[in-house]
Amino acid sequence: MKYLLLIYSNAENWEHPLFLRDPAFLALPPEERDALAARAEELFTEISESGELVAGTALGDPVTARTMRVRDGVPVATDGPFVETKEQLAGYVVVDCDSPERAAEIAARIPDARFAAVEVRPVMTASGLEM
Repeated sequence: MKYLLLIYSNAENWEHPLFLRDPAFLALPPEERDALAARAEELFTEISESGELVAGTALGDPVTARTMRVRDGVPVATDGPFVETKEQLAGYVVVDCDSPERAAEIAARIPDARFAAVEVRPVMTASGLEM
């Protein structure tokens, strides 16, 4: 089954990977920062080689986003993302895993989960949830 891992982070320093600029990450001792960055690389190598990685990409700075709504047939655009929060959607990864537990395990290993959040959502097909 495919899962969408939505990576959220603080938009203060929008340069990817975001966790490398997070104040909590920068407060870690250098050897712990190096180890965490290495584990992130190892994770993406692992899920690439296992065939679990389907797709993934970083998103542009939220200041470049536009949110579209249609009300009474009239399209209205507003600058920025839909929700005004400290954490913004920073990127996503699509994985194809045998279980929701495996998808959650992968999400928890993404460094941004330590400093912000990674949401795990099953991907639906046109006929509903893929099972």
